[in-house]
Amino acid sequence: MNIKTHLTRFLTPKTHKKSTESIKFIFVTGGVVSSIGKGLAAASIGTLLETRKLKVAMTKMDPYINVDPGTMSPFQHGEVFVTDDGAETDLDLGHYQRFTKANLSKKNSFTSGKVYDTVISRERRGDYLGGTVQVIPHITDQIKQKIREASVGVDVSIVEVGGTVGDIESLPFLEAIRQFRNEIGRENSLFVHVTLIPFIKAAGELKTKPTQHSVKELLSIGIQPDILICRSEMPLSLSMKEKISIFCNVEKDCVIDACDVSHIYKLPLEFHKQRVDQKILDFLNISSHEANLKDWQEIVRVLENPKTHIKIGLIGKYIGLQDSYKSVYEALVHGGISNSARVEIIPIDSEELKTEDVLETLDNLHGVLIPGGFGDRGTEGKIIAIKTAREKHIPLFGICLGMQLASIEFARNVLNLKDASSEELDSNAQHKIIHIMEKQKNVSQKGGTMRLGAYECKLKKETKTSKAYGGKDIIFERHRHRYEFNNEYRDAFEKEGFITSGESPDGSLVEIMENTSHPWFIGCQFHPELKSRPTDVHPLFKSFVKACIDYKNSNK
Repeated sequence: MNIKTHLTRFLTPKTHKKSTESIKFIFVTGGVVSSIGKGLAAASIGTLLETRKLKVAMTKMDPYINVDPGTMSPFQHGEVFVTDDGAETDLDLGHYQRFTKANLSKKNSFTSGKVYDTVISRERRGDYLGGTVQVIPHITDQIKQKIREASVGVDVSIVEVGGTVGDIESLPFLEAIRQFRNEIGRENSLFVHVTLIPFIKAAGELKTKPTQHSVKELLSIGIQPDILICRSEMPLSLSMKEKISIFCNVEKDCVIDACDVSHIYKLPLEFHKQRVDQKILDFLNISSHEANLKDWQEIVRVLENPKTHIKIGLIGKYIGLQDSYKSVYEALVHGGISNSARVEIIPIDSEELKTEDVLETLDNLHGVLIPGGFGDRGTEGKIIAIKTAREKHIPLFGICLGMQLASIEFARNVLNLKDASSEELDSNAQHKIIHIMEKQKNVSQKGGTMRLGAYECKLKKETKTSKAYGGKDIIFERHRHRYEFNNEYRDAFEKEGFITSGESPDGSLVEIMENTSHPWFIGCQFHPELKSRPTDVHPLFKSFVKACIDYKNSNK
């Protein structure tokens, strides 16, 4: 099956198509501070509606001017989440995928930059017949059109507005959803506002004033929230809910506690306890099945009552911001769920990792994961850790750059190619074990030009990789890279036991490598973390965590 056929099957709704006139819409906004949890709130709502057998769509609208987050530093905006059709998107789409079954594509993520680019291109073509192009109606109309395009074939479309109410960049999006409600009617739309109830330590109490001001800001542009999700460090008292209800003009039962939880996968259960899903159904006049939360209850049960505990070192250069590796963190948790284990992730700064202290750093770990990345900063620290994991038989998982560095380490220390490197890291190296892909040589623009999205991979039988995938012959995995393994060195690697266990259908690209003399030492060119769900754990993460548990048990 070619990738176009695969994507067509993946992205085409399996149920009958519906016009957007019959779809209900939920708009999620946030106030007071950024990173307040809008994405998790939206995803949890999607989960609850799916447990009632409703089909949902999930869309993120981001107000920044970048066309997409593909060229942004992970320190700026967290990880870049890639869809099967090659869209570089906001990390909230990762939350949507992990919590729901929604089919995510390029349509489900767009920015101010993308909207303005479309409108300006139309103006240059003369599509507006000489008229003055303005934010209203041209920008807001384009936003509404994109919302509709992302909402075909579902019962409920959940749309998250990025940024914070009050930001100048968010105004066109907020105006667009205000207009949208007027066009489709109150019975077909719902506004959910996520806001902060801070705890003031000196006063010893929670304060509602930031929430009041946030809602006031929304009201000033014509949006009355129907449900308030209040982030706080502790539960809200009844009197506090009543106060918020009075000042924000929201029903008391629609002021929802969103206290910090020990595991994000508890959120759907916590929202269900407060009847969030039933309130939404009542607001939108939707009939549905009763909620079936057995899968999520089991996930939480395993997380809270694991049979074992392991430590896995995540060695990267962006560890100062956990969101930089968000999908990797979550996929490791998923691997723990599937093995009834608690996975403690130990972030290790690769720039601080030196030869003299690597043994002490890795000594108490049961596994090592080297995630993807770009550039040469911190790579030598990762290579030192890879060498130690290989020699000490510690399970090692290399993802994208992690696989590339594992092959460089092997070339230097097993094949004795001392100056082995990557063309990305050292263009003058004699032995370029990793080199730029042929199709990337003439690329001039960085944004959206890498090898992106799902590609077919053929697995080699009787390998650890094949076993992890349950004996499958063909898999589809998502990529985001420009460099690849240099086939000139393939035979030399194979002779020394570092074999290709997965390749492109024509055999021209190395996709997965594994060390046959090691209990579990696998590197993959793609990003398996992007396809893992707590309800459907990625096979490589499941197998990796199992290997870490075995390593722990064998070294007691």
